[in-house]
Amino acid sequence: SGGHYRPPHCLARYKSAILVAYRNQEKYLHHLLYYIHPFLQRQQLSYTIYLIQQVGSGSFNRAKLLNVGVREAMKDEDWDCLVLHDVDLVPENDYNLYICDEYYPKHLASAMDKFQYTLPYKSFFGGVSALTPDHYMKMNGFPNTYWGDDGENDDIAARIQLAGMKIVRTSPHLGRYRVMSYSEEAEMQEPWRRPTSRHNTRKTWKADGMNSLQFRLLSRTKHPLYTRIIVD
Repeated sequence: SGGHYRPPHCLARYKSAILVAYRNQEKYLHHLLYYIHPFLQRQQLSYTIYLIQQVGSGSFNRAKLLNVGVREAMKDEDWDCLVLHDVDLVPENDYNLYICDEYYPKHLASAMDKFQYTLPYKSFFGGVSALTPDHYMKMNGFPNTYWGDDGENDDIAARIQLAGMKIVRTSPHLGRYRVMSYSEEAEMQEPWRRPTSRHNTRKTWKADGMNSLQFRLLSRTKHPLYTRIIVD
């Protein structure tokens, strides 16, 4: 219920909140839930899956939705780890542990089939990542001002550096993911490009983030496999 699980026969060593910024991708959501629950249970984690959904049909703001998810999830539990997860990614290797690095933010999706199982560029931090609540607050969370583009991943990578941390990565043979929305035909027609950032992160990161987050919580409901948080 509510996407919450704890191992019945032992005390879990780690408590992880799985946060998914979501917008009407029902097919991907069904696939993700089908794979991710057994995957996490085999790792004997205590966890909850949160779906954070933006109301209306305006531009999507993934980064801000994840900020909302962190704030709401922390009301439930003193989580050891916040796992930020794209809805269309499925992990391929059970040994890719959904736990945080003690010292630095960890990038879990280090090898996606979309990028031929390599990093598209050195500072890439997209897909699936794991941060402790301390890491998240230290970098002032994610920017709230990215509407309708993917440039926020580079902003986040810059924030990590500006906050005196670095990105650690799951090794590529473990951090393998399948992208459900990926088709080779589309990729051949239009190769993936790194989004250009329109933000001066160095100037904005301390003022734009968790400390400036504003939203209206519309509903919070427990479904059989996840907790849905709808926000304006």
